[in-house]
Amino acid sequence: MPGPSKAVETLCPVARAEDLVGDRWTVLILRELFMGIRRFDEIQAQTGGTPQMVATRLKQMEADQLVVRTPYSDKPLRYEYRLSAKGEAFYPVILALRAWGEQWCKSPEEGIAVRLVHRCGQPAGLGPLCDGCGQVLRREELLSEPSPAYANERDSRLEAFRVARSGKSGGD
Repeated sequence: MPGPSKAVETLCPVARAEDLVGDRWTVLILRELFMGIRRFDEIQAQTGGTPQMVATRLKQMEADQLVVRTPYSDKPLRYEYRLSAKGEAFYPVILALRAWGEQWCKSPEEGIAVRLVHRCGQPAGLGPLCDGCGQVLRREELLSEPSPAYANERDSRLEAFRVARSGKSGGD
């Protein structure tokens, strides 16, 4: 559980960055925000975190200026979360984790979970440069195409979350 952010007493930028985003849940929440998920319950469903854990991480991420919380409903009051400029700047790290995970954490038979297509119209590959044109991959220049298996996994996870939630009373 991350505590309040504190300046790490070091000049090392890796240690300082780790202080903000160095736990699994924060990185998974950032992944969801990069995938366009904005609402608390969808973030919870896709990360598998408890409501308390997701709320704690989002509050800390807001305090660390990685996300901006804005209301989308007045009655009841509900918020959505968007990446700040600081949060958006984490995208190359997500790309690097994705590339490393595809290469070292999966079998080749599983295939690529999300295929990225660069603005040049070619498959982007795993980066950091586009396989088609050699340009640096930037989020705003990419279209993502989840594999059918990964899209099904995400849909199933969301459906299971909704079914489990409908069986509980007084949920948010």
